[in-house]
Amino acid sequence: MSTRRTAIQVVALAAVSALAIIATGGSSVEAADKELKIGFVGVTSGPAAAWGTSNVRSMQTRAEWLNQTGGVKIGDATYTINIVTFDDQKDPKRAIAGMEKMAQEGIHYVVGPNVDDGAAAVRPVAEKAGIIYFPYAFPKELYVKPASNAVLGMIASYQSGPAIYKYLKDNKVVKSIAFVAANESDPLSQRDSGVAAAKALGLQIVAEKDTYQNDTRDFTPVLTPIVKLKPDLLVLSGVAPGNAPLLIRAARELGYTGLISTETAHDAKVLEEGAGDLANGFISVGGASTPEIRSPLMAEFIDRYTKKFGEYNDESNTKVYALEYILETLKANPKAVDNVEEFKKSFDTFSSSNPFMKGDNKLKYVGATSFGQKRQIAVPMVVNEYRDGEFKTLFIGEVD
Repeated sequence: MSTRRTAIQVVALAAVSALAIIATGGSSVEAADKELKIGFVGVTSGPAAAWGTSNVRSMQTRAEWLNQTGGVKIGDATYTINIVTFDDQKDPKRAIAGMEKMAQEGIHYVVGPNVDDGAAAVRPVAEKAGIIYFPYAFPKELYVKPASNAVLGMIASYQSGPAIYKYLKDNKVVKSIAFVAANESDPLSQRDSGVAAAKALGLQIVAEKDTYQNDTRDFTPVLTPIVKLKPDLLVLSGVAPGNAPLLIRAARELGYTGLISTETAHDAKVLEEGAGDLANGFISVGGASTPEIRSPLMAEFIDRYTKKFGEYNDESNTKVYALEYILETLKANPKAVDNVEEFKKSFDTFSSSNPFMKGDNKLKYVGATSFGQKRQIAVPMVVNEYRDGEFKTLFIGEVD
């Protein structure tokens, strides 16, 4: 009886193996022998959910793809990538709890948080636990010495703002500008950076102190006095994706006919659903890819993401980069898998082919001009204009 049962088990296991091979397209891929956990701590709920959701979905799509093709070879080992996520709900206290969770699980590399106060709040935990984290937050103190564990994952507002204002001044004859921001540290900081950039360009600033609470839903009282000033450009500093269409709609319904812009990234679907044609002409920082510059691999990433989640967020053109930078840097210096000090040694010298862009572009760390040290990933600065349900590329730049 025992021999017969063993024989049945062997046959069953063989059948399962055969089905597994069929399910993966008929080819046997050598399994990874280790697991590498990469964390995410950021916002995936509430008005700013689109920022973190695009992070998580990008990481999950790319990790699944890499795992399906055999994992990632780092040194002598091959790793399956496991994405561990934590929704901080845009709350600094929860962000700290999330980073502590990552430390408890022995995770050394974390993407996020997505806002300034969350990124600042987790700094002590990250530095004590030996975690390198990639925030989408702009305070320079996170990236200048003595700070060393944070790496900016996108273009900062004080980098994109001057470029946008100069472009509009030179090409759209913008002479006057007004700012409005949520009464929170992140958008207020971006507003102050924008005001400084506008002054440096010689633009007339007609409003710079107007604010609103982040849970506002009727923006008519906020925007009425600004619209009366008739600025050529209305800047929605650090505006959350959920609030942008409400602000745009209110401004247009009040009769504002000028340009509207922001230095944050946005979701075309959210704009379409919330503001429709009233959002036409809205200018924002886009994902770091356009049809003109994306590689076949980037096109496949977009296709895989869309099939997996039923939609695509343009911001994921930028958010796909953080995981790739982590993995490629570890490949270049395998000692860094368990030692972030080794990872830091790579900042000044690391260079790898950029798989997401056509041509000879490189993955490299930048930020020396802004921070005095390389604590930023190099992604193209794509500035978009929303038009009829989708983003159109306005111009492309880069930072040092």
